[in-house]
Amino acid sequence: MPSNFWMMVSNEENYRITKDRGFNLLGLKAQHRRKVQRITEGDRVLLYVSHMRKFVATATAMSSYFEAEEPIWVNEGSSGFPYHIKLKPGVILEDDQFIDANILAPRLEYVKRWNPEDWYMAFQGNLHLLPKNDFILIEEEMKKLHFGKEYVPADFTPARTRQRQRSGSRRKKTAQNQAEPAATS
Repeated sequence: MPSNFWMMVSNEENYRITKDRGFNLLGLKAQHRRKVQRITEGDRVLLYVSHMRKFVATATAMSSYFEAEEPIWVNEGSSGFPYHIKLKPGVILEDDQFIDANILAPRLEYVKRWNPEDWYMAFQGNLHLLPKNDFILIEEEMKKLHFGKEYVPADFTPARTRQRQRSGSRRKKTAQNQAEPAATS
């Protein structure tokens, strides 16, 4: 079970580099060292492209962070991306499926402290710790787009089925009670 849910913010060019690498590695900026140190194997990661304001993919961290000097991602005038984590791809949307954050972000718990028209300010910076419910909401919307309308979450049981399951177990108990002989005194 993941202990943390992260959102990695990048520009489109760095997202494409990560995608071209098969979502096997993620670069994180030096100024986020304290947050990066909290990432552990099994944590979930949401990828967000800032200039497009789109949610584009999810992945699972397959390692804690490690330092590497290899210049993979485009440096935008900061100290680069010295921290890396190994990834396992999750839901990867096609370009025409990217989720417009202008529509979905106002529903997120994470952005509630900003004015509704300024929600995007919550996503400034490279790495954010998200509430689990926000991550799940976004990923479920991604799965619907990626897998189509027939997608049903693995833990979903329709209300009618749940009702039949409950009433079926009541019928069994009632039948068992009726079959037992009454105690004589």
